[in-house]
Amino acid sequence: MGLIPEKLNDFRVFANGMPDLLGVADLQLPSLDAMTETVSGAGIAGEYESPNFGHFQSMKFTINWKTITNELVEFLKPGPISIDCRLANQMYDQKLGKQQFKASRVLVKGPKTKNDLGKAAKNSPYEGSTEIEVLYLKVEYDGKVLVELDKVNYIYKVNGTDYMAEIRKALGK
Repeated sequence: MGLIPEKLNDFRVFANGMPDLLGVADLQLPSLDAMTETVSGAGIAGEYESPNFGHFQSMKFTINWKTITNELVEFLKPGPISIDCRLANQMYDQKLGKQQFKASRVLVKGPKTKNDLGKAAKNSPYEGSTEIEVLYLKVEYDGKVLVELDKVNYIYKVNGTDYMAEIRKALGK
């Protein structure tokens, strides 16, 4: 018997160490899509996509806003931003017959690339959004680092294994 993952119970978002952002509706976490090249030629029956080891396409992190607040100013300033998301995952403990909670953390750093202020309609949220180009990503679950990606420093770690160590060494880093 174990824990059955049920849902995200709640979350809080912090930008550049500021108090939590209260106008956030939801978050769209980044997708890790490998950069690829099509390989074909003699000795290959057809073709296949070969991922460029440790290299990823552009990654976007989106914050969707309910309302325009003072916190939005931080996202309008030029330059990079650090976003720290704290998440409470709800689990059902089969043995104890009750819900338990496990903490997750998503840390994102990068420049803001888009600020959509949304639309103004009576009795409705603004539905605005901010998009951030992800240069650094760290995902933790229950105190353990699951993945860490730092595009500019050639770091890609999954479950503690540094998959870019050989590449950094080959590049003299």
